[in-house]
Amino acid sequence: MGTTLDEAFLDHALGVALQAARAAGERINWYFGQGVAVEVKPDATPVTIADREAEDTIRATLLDAFPGYAVYGEERGRTGSGDLLWLVDPLDGTKSFVRGTPFFSTQIALMHAGELVLGVSHAPVYGETMWARRGGGAFLDGTRVHVADTQNLRDAALSIGNIKTLTRDTSRWNAFGALVGEVNRVRGYGDFCHYHLLARGSLDVVIESDVNILDIAALAVIVREAGGVFSDLHGAGLTLATTSVLAATPALHRELAGRV
Repeated sequence: MGTTLDEAFLDHALGVALQAARAAGERINWYFGQGVAVEVKPDATPVTIADREAEDTIRATLLDAFPGYAVYGEERGRTGSGDLLWLVDPLDGTKSFVRGTPFFSTQIALMHAGELVLGVSHAPVYGETMWARRGGGAFLDGTRVHVADTQNLRDAALSIGNIKTLTRDTSRWNAFGALVGEVNRVRGYGDFCHYHLLARGSLDVVIESDVNILDIAALAVIVREAGGVFSDLHGAGLTLATTSVLAATPALHRELAGRV
């Protein structure tokens, strides 16, 4: 498409993504208060009208500003082609949403030729919005944030999300158990929440083994721009096929990559 990804373009795209996320959040909030019927998709995950309407709202906003760009959404699939691809999870945390738990969010990221260049994570009921674009730092509701400077596992707070696949391999499960014994404390904040906490310096390591790129793309940009490192569990960079996460302070990421 020939677009130059300079700071002006990225700032404009970030502004549009924020607008889209907030508009989707309004629809999600309305349904959260009303209650919705739940369907089960072929992959056994739940979906509601809130998911679908939120994605439609996001797509309309993004494509109005950037007609012809490709969009890959959780509910409507992939449309368009080219080097610029919007990644959209309109309601990440649907299971929480349908059970009345406020740990759900809207995730929007932009990928250029395989590189994630901006991300928005909007959690309206929880009351936080984080965003970042390449080279511009990470922000929580307008205030710049940074990861902690934690150097040692004995001082580290670890949060886990989806780790079910780790239980299927005895050696990996044992390695994870050994890690749990070395850190200072373990919590399971899950979904967007532990990445927000990592980016703002409130914990030090996040591990997940059952994710898809739409869950984490925006959060990866935010953590990186906050000074953290975000990869899969082996230390490899993110792709559309990524299914695991190791996100941490730089020192701890160097120590842990490939360990679990």
